[in-house]
Amino acid sequence: MLTEPIHPPTRLLMGPGPITADPRVLRAMSAQLVGQFDPSMTAYMTETMALYRAVFRTTNQQTFLVDGTSRAGIEAALVSLIEPGDRVLVPIFGRFGHLLVEIAERCRAEVHTIEMPWGEVFEPETVERAVRAVSPKMLAIVHGDTSTTMCQPLADIGRICRDNDVLFYCDATASLGGNTFELDTWGLDVATAGLQKCLGGPSGSAPISISPRAVDVINARKNVEAGIREHQDVAHGSRIASNYFDLAMIMDYWGDRRLNHHTEATTMLYAARECARLLVAEGIDRAVERHRRHGAAMLAGVRGLGLTVFGDVAHKMHNVVAVEIPTGLDGDAARAALLNDFGIEIGTSFGPLHGRVWRIGTMGHNARKEAVLLTLAALEQVLRAGNVPVTAGGGVGAAQEVYAS
Repeated sequence: MLTEPIHPPTRLLMGPGPITADPRVLRAMSAQLVGQFDPSMTAYMTETMALYRAVFRTTNQQTFLVDGTSRAGIEAALVSLIEPGDRVLVPIFGRFGHLLVEIAERCRAEVHTIEMPWGEVFEPETVERAVRAVSPKMLAIVHGDTSTTMCQPLADIGRICRDNDVLFYCDATASLGGNTFELDTWGLDVATAGLQKCLGGPSGSAPISISPRAVDVINARKNVEAGIREHQDVAHGSRIASNYFDLAMIMDYWGDRRLNHHTEATTMLYAARECARLLVAEGIDRAVERHRRHGAAMLAGVRGLGLTVFGDVAHKMHNVVAVEIPTGLDGDAARAALLNDFGIEIGTSFGPLHGRVWRIGTMGHNARKEAVLLTLAALEQVLRAGNVPVTAGGGVGAAQEVYAS
């Protein structure tokens, strides 16, 4: 009924994201609003910046939130750094590399790509050859691509970018908080993320961190809009094509100047701050190890059920595994049974993997033993109902062995 309050069904979201939000994050989101320039609000903004420096492992002053889902952070980074005609190199190893191409082309960049088959990652030598051949202004890459579950090593790519004076952007939406991520050590210039994966929150806020070198590139295009422009605001370079995603102005909004660029999404700020606070309180290394341990238990469990794991497992993210759908089983019908009978959601995939694999996540609040074991036990029943031969208790038993070790 349209006049009734919403009452979402109880779900355990064990797909590739979004995930079941941590109850502590939901509690933070229920806090009352304050004005955007209230001293408590600006203090929360400053605290959030400090917390995300710890999460990204960076000293970058310009570490803050872009209001919107993780794609908002990606678009803000690319539209603020790329000018028409700039050469951009995008190594693609899954669906979200194609997304970077899409956005860079909309920024009217000259986009060059290299590709690996889905389920594999790039060797540094392949990237280095492409950088030397293309001489791009920017290299844009995904760290962990949930479409394939692969996690691309970045340290050598950072060295390659530094050696060739290339800006290095990374989409860390699926990996940050659950896999090792070292923004400064790896030489990244810009990284963006979202809350709805390993950070344990809802979608709707995009943490971003920007190096001093990238800040200079962005500020070289700074044009403050009329109505809030002051006498010192001299126009520089070509105006950033998006007003909302103009990082030059957004940096002033989050900085000491508190430029009135937009009204901060207060409730999402509360959520983002709580996500980062929980990670920092746990310890980033401990959080990564938690994701590794529960991801290893899920990996062992699906193998214990006799399922085949997709892709190069040596380069799989900790927090999601892709498994081949058994021959003869209707994968979508099995997913529907898991949802309807057990209240558990897992994912399918995109493009060449659509209908071929399921993606099962163990991330954020769901990187815990009971969520892993419950999912494996329910999946066993769904497989049995679909006449797939499985070893009784094989999934749970294999996962328990990981937990006992």
